[in-house]
Amino acid sequence: MMPHRTLTSPAGVALALLLIAAPAAAAAGQSDRLTVEDIFNIEHVADPQISPDGEWVVYVRHFADIMTDSRYSNLWIIRFDGSEHRPLTTGNYNDNTPRWSPDGRRLAYVSDRDDTSQIYVRWMDAGETAAITNLSEPPSAIAWSPDGSQLAFMKRVPAPRLEIGQMPEPPEGAEWAEPAWYIDKLVYRFDGVGDLKPGYVHLFVVPAEGGTARQISSGDFHHGGAGFARAVAPPVWTPDGEYLLIPANRRPDYELEPRDTDIYEFSVRDGSMRKLTDRHGPDNAPVVAPDGRRIAYVGFDERYQGYQLTQLYVMNRDGSGARVLSTGLDRSISSPTWAPDNSGVYALYDDHGNTKLALFSLDSSHRVLTGDIGTLGSAYGVGDAYTVARNGRIAMTHTTPRVLGDLAVSDRRGRELRQITAVNADVFVGKKLGDVEEIWYESSLDGRRIQGWVIKPPDFDPALKYPLILEIHGGPFANYGDRFDLEKQIMAAQGYAVLYVNPRGSTSYGEEFGNLIHHAYPGDDFYDLNSGIDAMIEKGYVDDQSLYVAGGSGGGVLTAWMVGNTERFRAAVSWYPVINWYSFNLTSDIAPFTAKNWFPGLPWDQVEHYESRSLLSVVNKVTTPTMIMTGEEDYRTPMSESEQYYKALKLLGVETVLVRVPGEPHGIRRRPSHHVAKLVGSLGWFAQHRSTTF
Repeated sequence: MMPHRTLTSPAGVALALLLIAAPAAAAAGQSDRLTVEDIFNIEHVADPQISPDGEWVVYVRHFADIMTDSRYSNLWIIRFDGSEHRPLTTGNYNDNTPRWSPDGRRLAYVSDRDDTSQIYVRWMDAGETAAITNLSEPPSAIAWSPDGSQLAFMKRVPAPRLEIGQMPEPPEGAEWAEPAWYIDKLVYRFDGVGDLKPGYVHLFVVPAEGGTARQISSGDFHHGGAGFARAVAPPVWTPDGEYLLIPANRRPDYELEPRDTDIYEFSVRDGSMRKLTDRHGPDNAPVVAPDGRRIAYVGFDERYQGYQLTQLYVMNRDGSGARVLSTGLDRSISSPTWAPDNSGVYALYDDHGNTKLALFSLDSSHRVLTGDIGTLGSAYGVGDAYTVARNGRIAMTHTTPRVLGDLAVSDRRGRELRQITAVNADVFVGKKLGDVEEIWYESSLDGRRIQGWVIKPPDFDPALKYPLILEIHGGPFANYGDRFDLEKQIMAAQGYAVLYVNPRGSTSYGEEFGNLIHHAYPGDDFYDLNSGIDAMIEKGYVDDQSLYVAGGSGGGVLTAWMVGNTERFRAAVSWYPVINWYSFNLTSDIAPFTAKNWFPGLPWDQVEHYESRSLLSVVNKVTTPTMIMTGEEDYRTPMSESEQYYKALKLLGVETVLVRVPGEPHGIRRRPSHHVAKLVGSLGWFAQHRSTTF
């Protein structure tokens, strides 16, 4: 291996890695390659909302500003035929959640353009806009009433901080420190949110012309599927405008059973409440049929498995007669929407790493309308969205291995899918992307077929030998797929072949495959991943002496697991991993869920079980130079996990670097420059440990 010097300062690490000689593609200064600087230029489409008449689509356009090192979003509008594409809002603000009024004449949205987040309404004919709320807490999940007279939304209602004892008053003119913070909640901070202020998420309505917001729900519970932080599901109006439906967990022990939501009906007039579902398990995403006779929703009976299929249900308006519509489909369902003629329910599901839109008939049959739904510039099956107009026209986010994330439309049968935006065409002009190849191979453990993809370097020559990066997805119950992935394309642009696969435990292959890691993660994933490396070497263009591995979250776990079980990698980067399952389940923001669903019991009752799956159980076998990188505000896989691994490797004399990224939650993407640093540091670490020049 190349000689190296020890780096101890995070600032020194970042500077030194920036100066490390990069692979040949970057060293040659080729302008036809994607670079880390393109992270500042990339935009993506989200939350497409088709107008009621199907003529227009409004969507959220996300972008980064290099001068403020921040991410923002504006609203854009385009005709269904792809013409008249233009912005509705501009500037370095966060404009989001656009929603058409039922008559299509107004557009409501949420924006922070007046310093605090408020609900705005735009009159589409005149272009006039007005803030209709003056809230002290940010609103979310807005929804128009059927007659267009009101907007429902979700908002946190503050509660007094817990105090024990009576502090004396400071003398006049004295400046005392911040007071002590008393905590009596199981979850008191949440990733991406931070410290949770006392209070609960509740349902509100406000006149669409502005006025005083009125609270509908009550009690010391979170509503809107909020869990512990914020609403994740919008309220749904009944066609008569008299009731609102939302999922909520109103159990007295909701902190210990965070997934056990039910669907509740709230009277808009007086706030009276009725529970429409009642089972142990999540019931979410209710939608009412246009004729008001039925409700569709998703959920499952809780069995405390690591992975359980979310099924599509339909029930009568009063909550009776619930039955499964997605029978016979061994896939999880999300995002239900009623067909305008009440004949069935549109919904999404992932199949073999591809997000499909299907129409489920009331006889439980279903028909796939289209695939390739997704956005965010990641191979993950997340960030997908669609809406349906009254005439059946559909607008959706769209991705392929060569389309980062754009807007597409089709008719009600999913025919004539047309991409109508190309928001990154300016970035990709003159850029050569790496070709993406789907691969299948057998696991050395049991012969199971494993699906994956490889991105080849631009100007790929099969006669050459290329270094290979195995990049592992997190979750662990998630999937990679045939979607555009910016990070992996940047890696390929640096001269690497990049392999990403769906090992056992991945979603989109059915419940049995997903639960092969139930109470056993990490473990046999090693064989699936290692076999993927072997399959790539057999192709003849991979240098078996230049193998690298990286992954984030659950992928960070498996990165540490891989180097604890093999010495074949020259270097590894573990992004925001879990290292010690015992400490993770006592510090993570999702501990109430993971302790019940990922393990057979609490740590002190299952010590041997927790320790055998700990990454510390194999750390004494690690010889691979390993970088660990985590955000300092990561409350999903807290920094303390990375610190344990770093200290263990240092005590064992293994070459290692710990990178702490200020202000970053899970994922290291809040600040564009930190996203850049994530790739610069990782690729620099690999370059420092390369065996040959490439």
